[in-house]
Amino acid sequence: MKKALVLLPFLVALFARSAVAEDTLVKFRGGIGVLPVASGVGQAATAEVVNRNIVRGVQPAGQIWVISALKADVKVDGRIRVHGRGLLLGGGNAIGLNGNASVFATLICEAAAPFTERSTNGAGVALEPNGDFRIDDVLVPAPPADCDSPMLLIRNAEPNPAWFAAGIPEQD
Repeated sequence: MKKALVLLPFLVALFARSAVAEDTLVKFRGGIGVLPVASGVGQAATAEVVNRNIVRGVQPAGQIWVISALKADVKVDGRIRVHGRGLLLGGGNAIGLNGNASVFATLICEAAAPFTERSTNGAGVALEPNGDFRIDDVLVPAPPADCDSPMLLIRNAEPNPAWFAAGIPEQD
């Protein structure tokens, strides 16, 4: 009886931990900032034609952005928590600044078109002066039960929501 009482807190904690893990749809650890141009073709040092870095139908920002760190957890019911650090302009006259931007998150689960954008509130959250941000919201529409090809994009607030950074899916 005493052994059972000693093991009870351990078993409760173990059960609670496994229940929490089971409701996680996808995790992202690390981020990649946007490079607006994927490639260019032309003569000498100038490109006459450029290919924009469009990801699953979403346009890139007009300038380079960098991100120091990103961590995101998406639950099966669509709840999402994102913590980003150092999302700042990586080029142009405002390099190293936050561009007075507000950002929101979009999860896309489809590897091929048509893509469904599941997003947090499009008004976004303001970037701190150092580029840090937190999103604690719910994706609309809700994600599918399986997200076989997860893509998390951090985008600037409406009216022109281009992508600034992408999450790196955690591999089990």
